[in-house]
Amino acid sequence: MNRIPLLFLVAAASCLVCGVALGIGMGIAHDFQLAPVHAHTNLVGWASLSLMGLTFRAWPELAEGRLAVTQFVMSAGSAICFPPGIYLAVMHEQPVVAIVAGIVWFAGALLFLGRLVHLLLAGAPRRAPAMIAAE
Repeated sequence: MNRIPLLFLVAAASCLVCGVALGIGMGIAHDFQLAPVHAHTNLVGWASLSLMGLTFRAWPELAEGRLAVTQFVMSAGSAICFPPGIYLAVMHEQPVVAIVAGIVWFAGALLFLGRLVHLLLAGAPRRAPAMIAAE
């Protein structure tokens, strides 16, 4: 089995843990100045990477080839760099990392969309809902 879907999910779960830890820390300190970092860690990292991983799992054709690796590196790499970039922008007025990560994230999202549209136009097989076997 191709490991790209699992790599997306591991990266997503890592972002989830970081986002939750940051949220708890902000709550304990009653300091929500880094709320944008927390939000982007959860949305771009946890939610988006999870959905990409599950999409790759549902349509294994997407996980094949170099474009799948490129998609993962662009998406996971930028999702991981984007929140620290926002931190640098908010706390130190240094937005360069956030800008670059945001552009790479957008390019990865466009690649994801393009690959899905290509799969649709190529007549991807329809997937039946998985049935849970009763034990």
